[in-house]
Amino acid sequence: MHMPYQFAHRMEAAPESFLDTLFAVSSDPSIISFAGGLPSAALIDVKGIAEAAAGVMAEDGKAALQYATCDGHLPLREWIADRYRRRLGLPARAEEIRIVNGSQQCLDLVAKIFCNPSDAVGMERPGYLGAVEAFSLYEPAIYGVPLAPEGGPEMEAFSRLLTEKSPVFFYGIPNFQNPSGTAYPEAVRKEAGTLCREAKVPFYEDDAFGELAFDGRARPPVKRWAGEFGIMSGSFSKTIAPGMRCGWLWAPEEIITTFDVAKQAADLHSNHLSQMILHRYLTTHDYDAHLTVVRSAYAKNCRLMSDLLDERLPACTHTRPGGGMFMTAALPEGVSSMDLFRAGLSQGVAVMPGRPFFADGGGDDCFRLNFSTAGEEEIKEGMARLARALASLVR
Repeated sequence: MHMPYQFAHRMEAAPESFLDTLFAVSSDPSIISFAGGLPSAALIDVKGIAEAAAGVMAEDGKAALQYATCDGHLPLREWIADRYRRRLGLPARAEEIRIVNGSQQCLDLVAKIFCNPSDAVGMERPGYLGAVEAFSLYEPAIYGVPLAPEGGPEMEAFSRLLTEKSPVFFYGIPNFQNPSGTAYPEAVRKEAGTLCREAKVPFYEDDAFGELAFDGRARPPVKRWAGEFGIMSGSFSKTIAPGMRCGWLWAPEEIITTFDVAKQAADLHSNHLSQMILHRYLTTHDYDAHLTVVRSAYAKNCRLMSDLLDERLPACTHTRPGGGMFMTAALPEGVSSMDLFRAGLSQGVAVMPGRPFFADGGGDDCFRLNFSTAGEEEIKEGMARLARALASLVR
């Protein structure tokens, strides 16, 4: 029976979410999933986090379980700012950092404070589907800039977008981009940041994967050249534990002041208990040693998946990431990524079809693979199943 609910017009502009489908597929034990974006559960330091939680509850339990301020736990913000200074040589201050419920919340709140209906927003093409979904609720006109083969947006198209459309911001993932796994070359970072600063267009730099470079080397962020027109978000979800839902935004004071208004209205403050546990974990355990283990495991999985793609699916050219959790592969002519998704499920393997990563249409000729979740034997078996799925579609 049709019910007479009157939803906001913005809901009509929201694309159909594929994220629920991904999580459902990932929870089915009969399916080997390369479709989601989960970190390896085997690499979560449960013992270390439990020790940190016990310490917080024993020493600061009442404070950890009480309401807190909108800006976030000050010692955690100071730790993040110090890491920016030491690791990237950037003059970050705790006053410019806000703790959020996973960096996904940043996508919603940044769009909320910048976007009016029909405002232009720029992003990579293909781009992160969670960003497409978050931005779309505020009804902007999303303009995609194609990724260059060597990584990063094609700079001629990027410059043209800034000049002709004057976007309220450009959103990008310079380090091991989702979905492609590619990284911006330093020259592209410099040019993108410089162009945004000159055009007075904020570059919203999602750095969810910067700590997951296989070689451990820190790449200079676009913000180094964008200056006051650089916004950065980060997350502990990919490196420590996604269930703690803890990320952050680093932005200039004027943006932070407006951001606080939206954040306060949304949730009062992020999970204070998680913040205190995370800070204690980071200051009582060797975070860099943990990252070394994670990077090594993901690099091994990435190499294995790349080799098996070459061996078992030679018709599918693919990216070769130097970090992160994802790669993309192109399909043979005439094969649809949605058909591959369905055929894969029938074989007991899941990949992410390309279509949701293209805000302006397209993407049916490629698919995304996640290499962080499955183990070695699962990757081998999953790629064998994927090869059979593709073979069933090729005539």
